[in-house]
Amino acid sequence: MSNFQASRREFLRLSTLLSTTGALGMATPFAVNLATVASAAAQTNVNDYKALICLFLNGANDHANTVLATDSSSWSQYQTVRTTSEAGSIALPAVGTTGGVLPIVPNTIQAGRTFAIHPAMPELKTLFDAGRLAVVANVGPLFVPTTLEQYKAASVPLPPKLFSHNDQQSLWQAYAPEGAAYGWGGRMGDLLAANNSNPIFTAISASGNTVFLSGRTVRQYQVGSSGAVAISGINGNLFGSTTASNTLRNIITTDTANYFQKEHAAVTSRAIAAQSMLAPAMAPAGANGVANPSQYKNPNTGVLANNSLATQLQTVARIIAGRNTLGVKRQVFFVSIGGFDTHDAQKTVQADLLARVSHAIAYFDSTLTNLLGSDLRQQVTLFTASDFGRTFTSNGDGTDHGWGSHHFIVGGAVKGKNIYGNFPVTGLKHAQDVGSGSLLPQYSVDQYGATLANWFGLSASQISDIFPNINNFTTRNLGFI
Repeated sequence: MSNFQASRREFLRLSTLLSTTGALGMATPFAVNLATVASAAAQTNVNDYKALICLFLNGANDHANTVLATDSSSWSQYQTVRTTSEAGSIALPAVGTTGGVLPIVPNTIQAGRTFAIHPAMPELKTLFDAGRLAVVANVGPLFVPTTLEQYKAASVPLPPKLFSHNDQQSLWQAYAPEGAAYGWGGRMGDLLAANNSNPIFTAISASGNTVFLSGRTVRQYQVGSSGAVAISGINGNLFGSTTASNTLRNIITTDTANYFQKEHAAVTSRAIAAQSMLAPAMAPAGANGVANPSQYKNPNTGVLANNSLATQLQTVARIIAGRNTLGVKRQVFFVSIGGFDTHDAQKTVQADLLARVSHAIAYFDSTLTNLLGSDLRQQVTLFTASDFGRTFTSNGDGTDHGWGSHHFIVGGAVKGKNIYGNFPVTGLKHAQDVGSGSLLPQYSVDQYGATLANWFGLSASQISDIFPNINNFTTRNLGFI
C-alpha cells in the first residue's frame, strides 16, 4: 500500500465503484453518480422545523396480538386459532374481562368490524382516542400490487428473501436485502440537508448503526443515552498530564501522507468537532431540561423498571430542543427496541415489550407538549416499523415468521383515531393468507414511506427518486398525515 500513490479523491471514487450496489446486487456507480447529481440539484428549501422518528421493533412484532378485530365473527376465529392446548396459549382475554384487550373506535367505520389493541398498551389507547395516533393496517415490502394468485404463481416481481430477518429489516429500511447501501431516511436527509447549517445533524441514530439513515451524501450521526459521545483522553489531563492529552489529540487528528491514516484523522476530527457542537446545544436531562422518563410497569410482574426505549426518545427530545442552536430545519431519527422474535413464550414476552413501547411513546408525546416552552407535537412525527408480521397460527406458545403487519403513526399532524386500510379478515385461508395466516401486504413500504415523505416536504419527483417502486402503485399517499 505504501507504493500506491492514488489521491484521497481517487481512493474514494474507487471505493464507491466497488461498494455501491443496486437492487439486484450489481455495481451501479454511473447511475448512482447521476442520481446524486440530480438529487443535489433538486434539494428543497424549507422554512419550518420538522422531525421524523423511526421506531423499529427488531425481531418482527406479532401484529395480530397488537391490533385486533373484536366483532363476534372475528373474535370467534381469533380464539379458535390462537387458543392452544399448550400452557403458553397466545390468545388474549376479551374486551371487558380481567386483563382484556382495550377497545378502540375508529372515526371511519369498517362495516361489521370492531377493534382493540393489546392490553399492555393503555397509553396508546389514550393517544388513539385523543386523535394523535393512527393505525395503518397490513403494511409490508411489495414491488407491485400483488394478489394471492400472483404470489402463488410468482407471476409478478416479489420481494427477495421473504421471511428472513436481516433481509426484511433491510427491505423495510432500504428497499433491498441485506447489504443495501442507502436507506430512505438517509435519502430524505440527502434532499433536505441543505436547509441545515450543520448537515451532520440531519440523520441521527440513538440506537447504533442503521442502514435506514445511510444517505448518498448524508452520514448518520450516532449518539448514546447521554447524547454526543466524546473521545476519551483528548481534553484536560491524561495520566495527570495536559501534555499527554494534547499529544493524543495530535496523534489521532494529524494529517499524513498515508491514505488510511489520513481518512482516520479526518473522521476523528469531524467527530470531535460534531461533539463539541452538539453537547452544549442539547437540552440537559432532568428537572432543568427534558424531564427524565418515569419507570414503566412490567405487566407480567407488576414490577417497576427503567425503560431504555424511553431514554432513547429522551435523547431525541434533547437534540430537538437544541434545533435552533444547531441551525437545523429537518431531522430524521432512529430508535429501536429488540426481542420481538417470539417463537416461544410470546404472551409474556410481547406483553412486556409492548408495555415499554406504549410507555415510551406516551412519554415522548408528553415531552413534546412542552419542550422548553414550545409545543412541538405538530412538527414531530413518529412511526413504527418491524422486520415483518407473524403467522396467525400458533406454534404452541409463540408464532413464526410472516409478512404484512400493522403499524402506528403518532404526532400532532397525524389524522388520528383511525385505522387506514381495510383490516384483514381474521382467520385462515382468505384472500390475503399466504400460509398459516401470514398476511400478503395491502400497502407497500414505499406507500407508507412516501406518505411520510410528502409531509416532510419532499416533492413528487423526489419521492419517486427515494422510493423506487412508488410509481407502480395507484395510491401514492395513504392520507394518514
